[in-house]
Amino acid sequence: MARVIMAFMADQSIHSDAQAPASPAEPTTSAGDVRIAAMDLLARREHARSELQSKLERRFDDAALVTRVLDDLAAENLQSDARYAESLLRQRMGRGYGPVRIRQEMRERGVDQERISAALEAVDPDWCEAATLAFQRKFGQSRGLHPEDPGEPPSYDTRREAQQQRLKEKARRMRFMQYRGFLPEHFRHLLED
Repeated sequence: MARVIMAFMADQSIHSDAQAPASPAEPTTSAGDVRIAAMDLLARREHARSELQSKLERRFDDAALVTRVLDDLAAENLQSDARYAESLLRQRMGRGYGPVRIRQEMRERGVDQERISAALEAVDPDWCEAATLAFQRKFGQSRGLHPEDPGEPPSYDTRREAQQQRLKEKARRMRFMQYRGFLPEHFRHLLED
């Protein structure tokens, strides 16, 4: 059986020159292909230009063609860094993040400082209110750092231990708010006794 297969393959290689159809040329990337891929990404969510460009360049080899298509999309206002910045700002605010963290994330995604400032100006968020909402989501409605009153006068050691616990809890809450990207002036009132 193996001899039959080998003979068949040898026969095919002899006749393949005479009967072989022309091999298809390497597929070329067209602007339409890049545009369709870009529009597919933009249909899912807004993208920053740099983010979109890196995704498309991973998929298509021709960086100049990708740049040209992105220029066309920006000219048609189908891709807009300003719209992306506002969208990301609103989304992150809704998740309880503050201005420091949002700015950092925008810079990481390739949004320039001018667009970040314009988005913050356009949305004009109340960061104290946003900090209060984030704080309440995490720690509940009560801000109290005081333990329950035991009814009898506490000893010195008990007071000292309670004070240390309050300071630890206050520091923990402060770290959380800073991690979320809020400045102390946004949340300081939430930590007052």
